Amino acid sequence: MDKKFEAYFETIRFLEGLKNVPGQKDYMRDRNEPEKYLKRMRYFFELIGILNQTQFKFIHIAGTSGKGSVTAMLHEVLRAAGRRVGSFSTPFTTTSIEKIRVGDQYISPQELAHIVDELKPYITRAYLKSPYGGPSYFEIWFAIAVKYFLRQKCKWVVLEVGLGGKYDPGVLINGCVATVLTNVDYDHTHLLGSTLTKIGREKAGIMRRGVPFFTAEARPQLTRMFEKMGKQKGAKVMDIKALKHESIKTLQLGMDYKGKNTALVWEIAKYFKIPERAIIKGIKKARLPCRFEGMRKRPLVILDGAHSVSKMRATVANVERVKFRKLHLVLAIAADKDIDGICKVIAPEADQIYITRFDMPLRKCAHPRELLRVVKKYAKRGTRAEVDMDCRDALSAALAAVLADDLVLVTGSFFLAGELRKRWYSEGKILKERKSF
Repeated sequence: MDKKFEAYFETIRFLEGLKNVPGQKDYMRDRNEPEKYLKRMRYFFELIGILNQTQFKFIHIAGTSGKGSVTAMLHEVLRAAGRRVGSFSTPFTTTSIEKIRVGDQYISPQELAHIVDELKPYITRAYLKSPYGGPSYFEIWFAIAVKYFLRQKCKWVVLEVGLGGKYDPGVLINGCVATVLTNVDYDHTHLLGSTLTKIGREKAGIMRRGVPFFTAEARPQLTRMFEKMGKQKGAKVMDIKALKHESIKTLQLGMDYKGKNTALVWEIAKYFKIPERAIIKGIKKARLPCRFEGMRKRPLVILDGAHSVSKMRATVANVERVKFRKLHLVLAIAADKDIDGICKVIAPEADQIYITRFDMPLRKCAHPRELLRVVKKYAKRGTRAEVDMDCRDALSAALAAVLADDLVLVTGSFFLAGELRKRWYSEGKILKERKSF
């Protein structure tokens, strides 16, 4: 790797290494005394001076799926309208700078390292002095993003929640002009609740007094709950009508999740009086790595980071629109995901399955032996499944076995898709160009 990125990689090692501090809990993994996490964030954000900023207007986005797509589309729509915009999203696919973007580029590796160096004394002070503990990995990344947006003089910022909504760091930051909930489905049930109502209430916790709340979720039991929450919080729950808007039809998108999310972005943009031409231009320009992304044509190779049941359903719906002979599936799933539910959706579609793992020290991967057992339960008769502990070797095996009119689908985890994307877009290239495409 280029020596000019040494400081960047040292910074990433430092941030990831904070996970080994004894007794350190994370609201994204533990919901015991959740109010404590907000107090911890407030303590740290006050230390570094980001609580009372008034520089930018920000849009806060929650949802089970589609957060990344909505964030990317809103970013591009605001850019097309001539606004100075930044966005923060998770997870990244290949390298960490992908989380933070201003204009058409990610934060530079050097600037990231510089900001973290400035934050280190405050991180240390919080770990030593805060009665609520030091900031988590995600909370520090959120702080880095806000610091960067302030330095870059962003006028607009799009913030994607880390998990849920009610206890996300974004609820502490001033300047929110819209809250957004893409949809509600079963994910992280051990933290957010076992019913759609509980999950929806947690995610809609981003509502603010006097701030409009937009959602593409249409199930009556949930919309009624949102209306009630809006009245209690003094937030205006907006009525989304854009699915019938004639201009949306010019984008030639169907009524799948992407279509609903496009309509959601349309309504938000119209609320802020962004010209229709800029909305269409921005939506068409928005791209995300590893979101049903084609990497080659013959054989067709697609990377998709679907890591929940709802995301995998959308992936299968997209696969059904593609012409191919046999499907070769390269699969790895994080240990804390609904492994059975995900496999039940995707395994029956495959003719050959290559089970593997991803290289990500911060996340535990489902054991390939267990994944093999679940896959065999749902795979159709005649489907072959094998295990390779190296994801790069698993992809190579798939590519060696396919014919020109077959499909290789890499899915189940953004970390898997991002790692294998390096075959076509190296981490060094992304760090140098600060772009994914």
